Amino acid sequence: MVNIMGIDIGTAGVKTILIDEQGRVLASSIVEYKLYTPKPNWAEQNPDDWWKATVQSIKMVLKKVRITDKNPIIGIGLSGQMHSAVFLDKNSEVIRPAILWCDTRTAEECRWITEKVSSQGLRELVSNPALEGFTLSKIIWLRNHEPAHFDRLHKVLLPKDYIRFKLSGTMAMEISDASGTLIFDVKNRRWSKEILQIVALPESLLSPCYESTAVCGKISVEAAKKTGLKQGIPVVGGGADNTCGAIGTGVVKSGRVLSSLGTSGVVFAPLEQFKIDPEMRAHTFCHSVPDLWYMMGVTLTAAGAFKWYKNNFANAEILKAQKRKKEIYDLLTEEAATVNPGSEGLIFLPYLIGERTPHKDAHAKGVFFGFSLRHSKAHFTRATLEGITYALKDSMQIIESTGQQIDEIYATGGGAKSPFWLQMQADIFNKEVFSLQAGEGPALGAALIAGVGTGLWDDFITTCHKLIKIKKIYKPSPDRTEEYAKYYHIFRNLYPSLKDSFQQVAAAIKR
Repeated sequence: MVNIMGIDIGTAGVKTILIDEQGRVLASSIVEYKLYTPKPNWAEQNPDDWWKATVQSIKMVLKKVRITDKNPIIGIGLSGQMHSAVFLDKNSEVIRPAILWCDTRTAEECRWITEKVSSQGLRELVSNPALEGFTLSKIIWLRNHEPAHFDRLHKVLLPKDYIRFKLSGTMAMEISDASGTLIFDVKNRRWSKEILQIVALPESLLSPCYESTAVCGKISVEAAKKTGLKQGIPVVGGGADNTCGAIGTGVVKSGRVLSSLGTSGVVFAPLEQFKIDPEMRAHTFCHSVPDLWYMMGVTLTAAGAFKWYKNNFANAEILKAQKRKKEIYDLLTEEAATVNPGSEGLIFLPYLIGERTPHKDAHAKGVFFGFSLRHSKAHFTRATLEGITYALKDSMQIIESTGQQIDEIYATGGGAKSPFWLQMQADIFNKEVFSLQAGEGPALGAALIAGVGTGLWDDFITTCHKLIKIKKIYKPSPDRTEEYAKYYHIFRNLYPSLKDSFQQVAAAIKR
């Protein structure tokens, strides 16, 4: 019996899992770290925190499972938050804190990139618009605002690829994560030299880019000493958190769609043929599955918005949950279930840190609209969940508008633990939603990539069919779907009505 390890460098913490060749999870561990917001719209983390947490997480897993020559670890796969930029000097030392995917300081840089390249040029060269979250704008920001740091800049890595470097001493990237840098020719699966030339950045900043299943390093002597792993274990390319999340839920072929309710919300649809949304409201990136792409819509605060709501407005419920020894989110959804679909006209816009799909607006703000003396806290709780789900439906509709068929929706993330929220998704999307037995997320996908990359398994479709089991199918209710459709129409109209006001608020805050 052999084993595979998957490591996911998330925004909240690192998760490590160990699975056997039957796909059974033998052990897992999570080690959290801090996110820093030193200024408005800034979001940063210390890459050294990722590394320390990774070492600790690996050690915790190895303590739970006795690894011998008869049950060795034969490969390691990596997953991580997309877009976030790690800046290294010529000695491979971190220059400054990493600028994260949810950081929106780069609005001016995005405007400059769009003017320099043109919207048409971005569509043709990298298949995506210039957005604040993407990596290229962060590099330009460093050049514009921290020239002393930029002068020291030698390499730019993404979070999981920095951990690959610390584990193996190899600097490498892979296609799914590279797709989110705005420096990658997604259609042809290679770095875009054309973009680099236009924005005057050297190719030397980037590392070689491989398919996700390629072996891109081996555990070094130093990493073996720190972690307890055996020297020489292959480290596979791995994937961005979204592609690993998709593989970990079996979303590896056209027609299946991933609905992920994590800190951000993601709708992920595999493509057998390359295509893009003509308006570039949704992204097109490379899938970690060979010869596939995917179209993706993102709402920046999904379960993160629900967590914000809980932290700020549910102190009484938190105390009640503690007394009843009940999970706080279960208590909140239990109370939300006492309210009718549509929350009696109370509608929530979940744009707490701006929005990506479909609005591409860093200045968008969160809104509770339509409340009256009749509305209770339970209404606000339900409206929060509905608003997040409406935002995901925006992405579903864009993907379908390109001719892409959506047959089945596979749910993952923290929101997928709630039967109430799963049924709400089925009703709002008007499609069947599948919950799964495994809840390991991107870390499991990273492990499956490592298994295919090292030859343990032949391909993703066969492997996922064998290893990933469906727990329950949630079917839409025609009555609830009809009711939600009325309020979704209002939800869709709110952003255009408030767009100018969002801009005015942003300008007022700056003053």
